[in-house]
Amino acid sequence: MSLGTILLIVLVAVLVAGLPAWPYSRSWGYYPSGGAGLLVLVVVVLLVLGYL
Repeated sequence: MSLGTILLIVLVAVLVAGLPAWPYSRSWGYYPSGGAGLLVLVVVVLLVLGYL
């Protein structure tokens, strides 16, 4: 597998895990989705710079 495929799988897993699906996770706020957004931003910057 290429690095891009592995990153795509990890990002999808993080985005699904960040959804507030359980009652106790609703009080977490934007922390899980903010972390996923940060990962997406890093991957986009690496793609633009040509490292991926």
